[in-house]
Amino acid sequence: MSTGSGAASAPAPTTPTTKSSSSMFSSLRVRNYRLFFMGQVVSNTGTWMQRIAQDWLVLSLTGSATAVGITTALQFLPMLLFGLYGGVLVDRLPKRPTLLATQSAMAVTGLALAFLTLTGHVEVWHVYVAAFAMRLATVLDNPARQSFVTEMVGPEQLQNAVSLNSANFQSARLVGPAVAGLMITGVGTGWAFLFNGLSFVAPISGLLLMRARELHTVERAPRGKGQLREGLRYVAGRPELIWPIVLVGFVGTFAFNFPVYLSAFTDEVFHAGAGSYSLFNTLMAVGSVTGALLAARRGTARLRVLSLAAMVFGAVEIAAAVTPELWMFALLMIPLGLFGMTVNVTANTTIQMSTDPAMRGRVMSLYMMVFLGGSPVGAPIVGWITDTYGPRVGLAVGGAVAAVAAAVIGLVLARVGGLRLSVGWDRGHPVVRFVPRERVASAV
Repeated sequence: MSTGSGAASAPAPTTPTTKSSSSMFSSLRVRNYRLFFMGQVVSNTGTWMQRIAQDWLVLSLTGSATAVGITTALQFLPMLLFGLYGGVLVDRLPKRPTLLATQSAMAVTGLALAFLTLTGHVEVWHVYVAAFAMRLATVLDNPARQSFVTEMVGPEQLQNAVSLNSANFQSARLVGPAVAGLMITGVGTGWAFLFNGLSFVAPISGLLLMRARELHTVERAPRGKGQLREGLRYVAGRPELIWPIVLVGFVGTFAFNFPVYLSAFTDEVFHAGAGSYSLFNTLMAVGSVTGALLAARRGTARLRVLSLAAMVFGAVEIAAAVTPELWMFALLMIPLGLFGMTVNVTANTTIQMSTDPAMRGRVMSLYMMVFLGGSPVGAPIVGWITDTYGPRVGLAVGGAVAAVAAAVIGLVLARVGGLRLSVGWDRGHPVVRFVPRERVASAV
């Protein structure tokens, strides 16, 4: 497989698919992926624990919400500054040794912060450095992990594995903060950092126990000049890549800023306390886990599913914006999490399946940069709208942006794919779908 200009011009399918599987957990039959998955269960829980403990420690040391905001910004800064260069390196490097190095680096960072905290020597700048260092490692770790999934399970099980990864992460989101809260209250923040540092033993052990002969071979990109520009040109020249990334950018920037929306609704609309805010987040996580498991069951990744899920996600967000009662708003968090996760998983799988393996690190780093960077970029914008016009308007605007972007991009992709909208009747029921233009023409 060519990795130069030939790779950049290789065709990719417009609507990638994977073989459907009858099992929601079919990819776990693959031994290497099973080891990876179990390691991530432990590591993701530790990661969520560190996030909570880190913010609490900064607030305890400084009493400043601004200092907590700086910590959050430092977690996104490495990806925004170096994310694309990380993708270039990942395409050149073998994935398993790369992950061993990044996971080890994050373990050392967590253990160092635990030592400083438990010995009483921690200062706020230590936390800043640890937050930046941890995220600097993810510049390589994120695209390497995304790309390595294909090497473990192959293209047939890719969507199932990506979906289970998302369910894994969201499940840890339910467990990790709760355990962190108990640990911080009972024994202190240092022990949460210690747990996170030690949690990396699980994924590192899993990587070491994998059978190299059972991995799917992927040719790496050779070292060369202009590979970052080559990756950007590669994405720009493929509608099945650039438009899903653009859609994720719109949704992530304007519709996924739930810390802004939910805190404002809790305080200003429903005049409730921290318990309600926690309930909203928990129900959304439940919906996210459900969405990830349903995507694993579905076994296919289609662009029309991506567009439709994003439109429904935006519509549910608009419905939540006008909901008068707290309990109704809380219940809508479940479909919000479900359709939001469907957008995430479908975009991820679609992009991976449409990408030349030698370009996958660069493409996935761009996707992750847009996906992870959209929320902090959009937070000041949606925060201003929410402060100026109220939480209901802010949430409704976010949902409207997502729905309109999904509709427009869905039409663009349909046109690029040679499809047209067809409206008809089937057994007395209206049917709206995209069909090839030839079929529409012949029907006329």
